[in-house]
Amino acid sequence: MAVSSGSTTIDIDLIPFGGKEFLVKTSKGSISVMVCGDQEKPALITYPDMALNYISCFQGLLLYPDAASLLLHNFCIYHIDAPGHELGADVIPSDEPLLSVDDLADQVVEVLDFFGIRQVLCLGVTAGAYILTLFAMKYKERVLGLILVSPLCRAPSWTEWLYNKVLKNLLYFYGMCGLLKECLLQRYFSKEHRCNVEGAEPDMTLTCRRLLDERQSLNVMRFLLAINNRRDLTESLKNLRCKTLIFAGASSPFHAESVHMSAKMDKKTCALVEVGKGKVKACGSLVTEEKPYAMIIPIEIFLMEFGYQRVFASCSSSTVGSSPPGRIAPELLSPQSLGIKLKPVRTRVNIEI
Repeated sequence: MAVSSGSTTIDIDLIPFGGKEFLVKTSKGSISVMVCGDQEKPALITYPDMALNYISCFQGLLLYPDAASLLLHNFCIYHIDAPGHELGADVIPSDEPLLSVDDLADQVVEVLDFFGIRQVLCLGVTAGAYILTLFAMKYKERVLGLILVSPLCRAPSWTEWLYNKVLKNLLYFYGMCGLLKECLLQRYFSKEHRCNVEGAEPDMTLTCRRLLDERQSLNVMRFLLAINNRRDLTESLKNLRCKTLIFAGASSPFHAESVHMSAKMDKKTCALVEVGKGKVKACGSLVTEEKPYAMIIPIEIFLMEFGYQRVFASCSSSTVGSSPPGRIAPELLSPQSLGIKLKPVRTRVNIEI
């Protein structure tokens, strides 16, 4: 079924898990948006990393019981995939112009305008985190807060630029080949996660490898080119006033980038969580999949600043003293046990939605 609104049209298809897929036609081209939840609730938008979509980037976090009671209860989630990264996507025609990072950020605001959303919270991973940060800088009045996982904020170093050029050539000449998938898995996961003690790949890595097979290599190349031509946002970070929570995987190739971003932002509104230290060793860039449980308490603390709380299942008197269903004992979720270094947000700002 097609629905139009001004210059924007969408096709709607029902999909499993209670969501609806909207193919939104913007001035920069079509973009897939998966809407999960009651659209009367406040909006949370997500944007995945390169070569990933909402399933391969966020399902580990959103299927975690405590995350469901915190995020799915409070928000309607709008999963925005990079152009041509949705399930079943066709190859983007070669005559369509390449999009810049500014074009991708502008697409986000057109999506919000279509759904009639005034303000949002944002959750992005690495390249997706850069797009949402740029979006927050360009449209300050539309963003209440940012949750950024292994974010980028500077222009590519020469090493990253050359490395991305190699990836671009692999995508163009060989498609989603074995070598390319290995490079991407190293980007997403820590070495400890990619190979367990027996030397076999865990199910999560195997699933991600399979999902990468479904990506259209030329579509991934277009997103890679946009990210490889990104500019440095460092000087503008001090003007970013929305509350921001940054997760930095200790084994992520972008760990230093994430710490740099946190250091350049206002300490009154930004919190840094380093995942993969202490008792929980190693974590790559894709914290949402590799260590989703390490994100719950920091996100819960962060959302309290906006008045959102987690919903707990009720317990009968016979279970008094035990943890509520779907929860781990609080002492097991302490920052020390999770291996995270948390710098909490120190100020509270009342924001009207």
